Amino acid sequence: MAVIVVTGRGGAGKTTTANLSTYFAQAGYRVLAIDGDLYLPNLGLHFALDNVKYTLHSIVKNPNMDPEWAIYRHEQTGVYVMPGSPRLEDVLGVSGQRLKDVIENLKYKYPVIFVDSPTGVPFDTLPAFESFNYQIIVVEIERSPIYSFETMVENEVLKLKALGDRFKLDVGVVINKVREAADVIDKIVETIEEDIGVPVLGVIPFDDAVPESINVGIPVLVYKPRSDAALAFKEAGQLTEEWIFGSSSRS
Repeated sequence: MAVIVVTGRGGAGKTTTANLSTYFAQAGYRVLAIDGDLYLPNLGLHFALDNVKYTLHSIVKNPNMDPEWAIYRHEQTGVYVMPGSPRLEDVLGVSGQRLKDVIENLKYKYPVIFVDSPTGVPFDTLPAFESFNYQIIVVEIERSPIYSFETMVENEVLKLKALGDRFKLDVGVVINKVREAADVIDKIVETIEEDIGVPVLGVIPFDDAVPESINVGIPVLVYKPRSDAALAFKEAGQLTEEWIFGSSSRS
């Protein structure tokens, strides 16, 4: 059983959550992707589930409701998705403790659960971290000046890793939206793995196929499986599977 929280800066994590969930579903696992960003949820957009009757917020606000009512199987990928509600009236007064209760209720039904976390340090959902056993930190370096790459990445990983360490989670890193030369990225990977001691599970190139896939609500791993980003996500999925289960596990 693996409950994986995906953390990172704004915009960096949801593509990773959607595509790693897709990889595990294609590998034969029963996978649930939960939009754990209680205040700015939009994971549902990645699966074309942004206009559904019941959401995570429905379950959080009504403890008597069956969580399965807010879970939808995405036909193209096989991922089970619990989207959040984009409506302001639904996000007011929600509880991070209730999110934890929802995850605890579901983790015995879904051997792999990905929870997309709020941007930065997710103080509002900290209670739910007690339900996680893995953390993937997504680092987006696209918008940073080249001279500060290493410092920025190191600071960001250390800050979010401290959160994982507090809850005794196994921590890995995915580097996303990469445009830089291989030698620059190699140096960053070396910093993360050797200086910080955290495995890099994937390096995903910037690829126009990704926003296209979001627009149609099909993760790029299925939407354009031969694109550079899809091939990189597949490799990241393989490394993540081995990191969590070993190379030959299936559920």
